[in-house]
Amino acid sequence: MADDPAPAAEEEAEDAAPLPSSSGSGSSEDTAAAAGPVRAPPPTFKLSTFVYTFLFVMGIYMLFSTSTREAVAGLIGDLFGPVFGFGGSYVLLTMLLAAVVEMALTALAYNFTTDWVKAARVQSWSSAFRKVQMAAIRSGKKDRIEALRPHQQRLTALSSEVSMAQLKGMAVTWFLVIAIYTWVGLFVAQSPWVNIGGALIDLTRGPFGWSYPPLWFLVFTLYTVPSSVVLRRLLKHVTLRRYAAARAVPATDAGPAGGA
Repeated sequence: MADDPAPAAEEEAEDAAPLPSSSGSGSSEDTAAAAGPVRAPPPTFKLSTFVYTFLFVMGIYMLFSTSTREAVAGLIGDLFGPVFGFGGSYVLLTMLLAAVVEMALTALAYNFTTDWVKAARVQSWSSAFRKVQMAAIRSGKKDRIEALRPHQQRLTALSSEVSMAQLKGMAVTWFLVIAIYTWVGLFVAQSPWVNIGGALIDLTRGPFGWSYPPLWFLVFTLYTVPSSVVLRRLLKHVTLRRYAAARAVPATDAGPAGGA
């Protein structure tokens, strides 16, 4: 009987098959091992991080450099003066509008950098974790306390992330507060006298005969603090409401399954 050609063909194919080349998996592993340990990729450049860092450093520099502080305040005056400077005729109104603008900008920056949903979750988790942790401590069982340690580390990391995000907003706030306060001080110095209840008051003088802080500083602070609280709470409320509305399950017209 004639030989079957199929086994012969298979043997010829195996003989003709190429051997694994140097580009195979084994060779690549050897090459990687010879090249040394794999280096971590370099950190990517983030423009937002650069801006926040620049504003924070600039704010610190402005504290100690009067010329820089007044130069930045002059740039702000070029924007604020024509809009609500009123030629120095309505100093208190100018201060109020400057306070609103300052707190609006800082509140928007704070809202942009802060993840309110994440902050609310971390706050809720922290409250729940403290209760569990206190119960474990009261029980006196070390195994229960040790079992909570990984969760505590994770919660600490999340809290740090929320705090770092809020610090970015504080960098913008830091810069704007120093710059706008400086401009208000320079603006008030040009026309310090205001008429309140028929009495002329010098805003550059301190209260009760004190030399510091000047009255304009106290008045401007009274303007900015309520505006800051209201605007930040409003933006936080809007953000959380939008998140809750997006997560809500829409109601349907269909009745329960199996209904008529």
